[in-house]
Amino acid sequence: MILENYLEGDPTCIYNAAQALRTIQQLYGIIPRVFGKGVAAKQVWELVCRLNKEDAGASKGSQTSCIDHLLLLDRAVDYTSVVHTQLTYEGLIDELFGIRNSTGTFPGQKFVSGDDSAPEASARESKRVILNSGEQLYADLRDLYFTQVGAALSKKARVIKSQLDERHNDKSVQEMKQFVARLPQMLANKQALATHTAIAEYIKETTDSFDFQDLIQCEEDFLNCVDNENVCTYIEDLIAQKAPLTKVLRLICLQCSTGSGLKPKVLEHYKRSLVQVYGLKSWLAVERLDQTGLLRARAGPRQYHVLRKALHLTMEESEAVDKSYLASKYTPLTVRLAEHVARNRGWTGIHEFLGLLPGPTLDELQTLQPRMTRRNSISSENSSSLESPRVILVFFIGGCTYHEISALRTISQQEDANVEFVVLTTKLINGNTFLETLIEGE
Repeated sequence: MILENYLEGDPTCIYNAAQALRTIQQLYGIIPRVFGKGVAAKQVWELVCRLNKEDAGASKGSQTSCIDHLLLLDRAVDYTSVVHTQLTYEGLIDELFGIRNSTGTFPGQKFVSGDDSAPEASARESKRVILNSGEQLYADLRDLYFTQVGAALSKKARVIKSQLDERHNDKSVQEMKQFVARLPQMLANKQALATHTAIAEYIKETTDSFDFQDLIQCEEDFLNCVDNENVCTYIEDLIAQKAPLTKVLRLICLQCSTGSGLKPKVLEHYKRSLVQVYGLKSWLAVERLDQTGLLRARAGPRQYHVLRKALHLTMEESEAVDKSYLASKYTPLTVRLAEHVARNRGWTGIHEFLGLLPGPTLDELQTLQPRMTRRNSISSENSSSLESPRVILVFFIGGCTYHEISALRTISQQEDANVEFVVLTTKLINGNTFLETLIEGE
């Protein structure tokens, strides 16, 4: 969507987003409060309002809705959360192997079982694994920090082993019947454990490498505003080694977004080095990134430096675990905005910081009708409050990452949150797919 809207000037994506919102409101009722940030957010909402006026005779949906708030977020408001490496189990699967239609594709070597009739052939074939929360083990693993996955798998293995070992115990006929009834699920859990152990081994091979650790250290320095004023020696080394262009540009974009732009001489140095090593294609790539605001010279104050402290985007090792802390020392800016809307029912208290972000701010009231109460909500049952959880529809216009979804899920699971986030996005992305789309124009 960034490609079409910002580079090609094609408003079709804005129209499709507006129509999606209209359909949701026709199905679930008029959403009482609408908040938003960014140019695309305003474009989408203005088009929704205009289309509603043009179709004055058509049904707009019930005045009571099961959704309390709508939060529209333009991807251009927070590029940092896209270009930094996701460190959740699910995020790393997407970074390293890609997730398409809830399916990951992996090399077959580690999935070969001892009773496989043709192990060599199986090892050569790619293994497709369905990844969704319908499988309990994946639901338990997906939001974990990558260093926590091994311990979680070991714990699950012990549980499964103890369950299967029950067959050796003296049992009555009734107990044996119950065991046999549970056996298919236990065997399915055992197979899921083997599958995710293999995936975790693939991930560990990468995360244990010096290259990966150097990359994460460089990213953490940028996120904490450490030495992001000057030419980065690690980036220079990557260019000298002719590392993949996307990897290099991703780091430069991260340095740019956390520095609120690059010093002109630093930007020129990178451009010159890229052209010398990668040729003309790198210059064209830089130009496209400049048009979207991902790579630019600094032209004002350092907004990220202020936002990092004000919204607690990063935290130190010594800090206690924060309520929205998720598998990283960095919490996405978009998630902090959603959290603030959830806790304060609007932008109250952060207007001065919203002014540091690009694009206009939305705060619209559509109806004064109370929202429709919902029954049989899992979150309602788990909530300590008698009030049913508020539902916030978060629409990422331009794509969102698995890290951001995991962070929102983590917030909603807090005992005092009493909120459910529903995520709507134009595309699920990571730093590589995002930049490749912009650079290659596909």
